[in-house]
Amino acid sequence: MKQRIFAGLLAGLFTTSLLASPGAHGPNGEHLDEKAAGTGSGLARLPDGSVNVPKLAQRRMGVRTLMVKEGEFARTVLLNGRAAIDPNAGGRVQAPFAGQIAPGPKGLPVAGQRVVKGQVLARLRPIGDAIERGNQAAQLAELRANRGLLEKRVQRLKSLEGVVPAKEIEAAQAELAATIGQERAVAKSIGGVENIVAPASGVIASASVLNGQMVESREVLFEIVDPKQMLVEAMATDASLARKISSASLAEVANVELSLLGGGRSLREGAVPLNFRARGAQLDLAVGQPVTVLAKLNTTVKGIALPAAALARNPANETVVWIKSGAQRFIALPVEATALDAGTVIVTRGLGADNRVVVSGTSLINQIR
Repeated sequence: MKQRIFAGLLAGLFTTSLLASPGAHGPNGEHLDEKAAGTGSGLARLPDGSVNVPKLAQRRMGVRTLMVKEGEFARTVLLNGRAAIDPNAGGRVQAPFAGQIAPGPKGLPVAGQRVVKGQVLARLRPIGDAIERGNQAAQLAELRANRGLLEKRVQRLKSLEGVVPAKEIEAAQAELAATIGQERAVAKSIGGVENIVAPASGVIASASVLNGQMVESREVLFEIVDPKQMLVEAMATDASLARKISSASLAEVANVELSLLGGGRSLREGAVPLNFRARGAQLDLAVGQPVTVLAKLNTTVKGIALPAAALARNPANETVVWIKSGAQRFIALPVEATALDAGTVIVTRGLGADNRVVVSGTSLINQIR
């Protein structure tokens, strides 16, 4: 008889431990601790959708909770963007004419190599088809012959100085100088080389040349980027969004300072481009890399701030948070949330204040079946 009484007491104590502690409520004040039912002592999902997590399992899973309060926070929007070269801190090197690539004094630079403004990156030897080169060679021969004749004429006129008018000597000298300039230009186009120099100091972001490679006019040879200063171009569907932004940051990359430069006034693929200057000690961004811009607006919204890790997805693909309603019982509440910064979200609907919300171990609790 005593054993039966003892067993009944144990069962009563276990059932009581599964009941929610007073005060667990939804966003409208409704109590959420009235449907708990007893179950086994292990990890389990209860019939009402809540889960049972014993204390030992909570410690192993690293479950941490936080008593939340409501407050006012800056409204935020997420914008898709991409990293780009800052035109004032980087540059793009293109071929001025069709030619053949040759190494510079320090060889051909590769991606990731640091260069300084004015450094010779490569040399470009002009090329042309057989007929064009033949015409240039004939023109060069003619210019050289004319130069020889003009030099003799200038010498002859100078020997007759005082007899021949000075303006005739000056005209002959000018004609000789013009012929020499033409000869040099044509000779350079046949066998000369053009130095390709860096327009800015920075790091080679991309290099698409090899020794002996043939390139066309305006072909991109190198891209140079400053690793401490880049642009981020985000796309917005609201043309007035630029004047509402107070600050911005990148959701994926920490320690990056974004300053708004302005918004475009021409649609591109149905959206308005917004340009931000990204600065940092060392920007871990690549040209063309897709990024998410988290822009804070100058308007506020009421809500509850939580770490982003507190959010999870239920089987219906709804965003939920888990609240602790008892020593071992946790309840999932569907919520609406918006990002505040890279690690914080604001729950604007679905969660009441003064609830104890799981902020660490959420994903593990959410997997209990």
